[in-house]
Amino acid sequence: MMRTVLAMTTFVFALAAPVAEAVDVADLVEKQGPAVVNISTTKLVKRGAEGFPFAVPEDPEMQEFFRRFFPGVPGSAPGAPMQEFPAHGAGSGFIVSSDGYILTNAHVVKGADEVVVKLTDKRKFIAKVVGSDPRTDVAVIRITARNLPTVRLGDPEKLRVGEAVAAIGSPFGFENSVTAGIVSAKGRSLPSESYVPFIQTDVAVNPGNSGGPLFNMRGEVVGINSQIYSRSGGYQGVSFAIPIDVALEVVEQLKSGGKVSRGWLGVMIQEVSADLAESFGLDRPRGALVSQVQDGSPAARAGIQTADVILTFNGKPVENSGDLPRIVGSTKPGSKIPLQIWRRGKMQTLQVVLAELPSEEQVAGAGKNGKSYSRGGLALSELNPEQRRELKIDHGLLVEEVMGDAARAGIRVGDIILAVNNARIATVDAFRQAIAAIPKGKSAALLVRRGEGSLYIPLKISGE
Repeated sequence: MMRTVLAMTTFVFALAAPVAEAVDVADLVEKQGPAVVNISTTKLVKRGAEGFPFAVPEDPEMQEFFRRFFPGVPGSAPGAPMQEFPAHGAGSGFIVSSDGYILTNAHVVKGADEVVVKLTDKRKFIAKVVGSDPRTDVAVIRITARNLPTVRLGDPEKLRVGEAVAAIGSPFGFENSVTAGIVSAKGRSLPSESYVPFIQTDVAVNPGNSGGPLFNMRGEVVGINSQIYSRSGGYQGVSFAIPIDVALEVVEQLKSGGKVSRGWLGVMIQEVSADLAESFGLDRPRGALVSQVQDGSPAARAGIQTADVILTFNGKPVENSGDLPRIVGSTKPGSKIPLQIWRRGKMQTLQVVLAELPSEEQVAGAGKNGKSYSRGGLALSELNPEQRRELKIDHGLLVEEVMGDAARAGIRVGDIILAVNNARIATVDAFRQAIAAIPKGKSAALLVRRGEGSLYIPLKISGE
């Protein structure tokens, strides 16, 4: 992911003052539509001949491995060329400064070799990805142009549940499509997203709408359309937008430092139910219940313990457990912060000095649900005797969660890792040692049991 400082131009955002009168959707589209853009991306993907599950990597050591043990694999013969295939993607975005800066989703431009922006007047530009933040799914791109139309930015805090909103984007490639609905909920937490209090709407959003603006009826952008909840892959009445103020915080960090830094506390938390509140002697269900404290973390150094309930952080109330990651993440690393906890029926105040949240690729943290990630992005567990009998194998590790390098390699939850570079793997420690020996930028051949069959998957260690 490219990180670039936005310091080359005046790029000032200010939330619009609530002076504009409400407009109907047609007026909104007429005035704000020209600032909404269509984004198309191209990524060149290298792979072997059709039918083989993966391409032999260009790493000489891995090519030698496949030449020796799999002589019939496409690309394994000396000098066999890899084939490049273009993979295309599409999304939306909106212009926030007249000199060409555009906001969109990080997933729209992730890994793209070429990003093309098309305006409503049919002009096309090659865009540069200035910076992106996968944790909030916000990206900034830029085109070389002047005197461009721009959107007006609103205040999501003033958005009310039930208020009318509209979206403009390119669902399924149908450019400049307009849909409308209402705000269904605010501050919505999603299972895989800890740092965004999503705006939930019933506005029709489909593939291609990602990165487009969500407008209030004063013609102000209040969010970036990001996700849908669907069992079919298409719109089913529930869509989610990133509040524009959250996006602007990310943009400001990209401007000043070229990356996004977040505070890190180092705890695993869960919701406080009514029954738990009663058992702990709390007046009502509130706060974030600490279920695990990571060794060596800021929380451990501050004396936070399992079963503590965090009620306030830096003076801000923690009503729900989902509030805590967002508040901590928005706090500057290195800050000394007071927090109030409920411990054994009494209120206590502790001081914690936040560290910087480790990147997704670092091994320093633990994954969601308390699972520990290895280098390469895998959370693994050893097979118990019953699992080994059922699978009819005598060794292997179950893949419980996947991210980073492993996700890019195509490893899936539920896979069984049998060997690394042809060496049998029976314990998590053995896997960690084997992967630790792989230099940055090199690949390991993982023998993976998937369903009734097995295949080799090259896991390239990025070292990010």
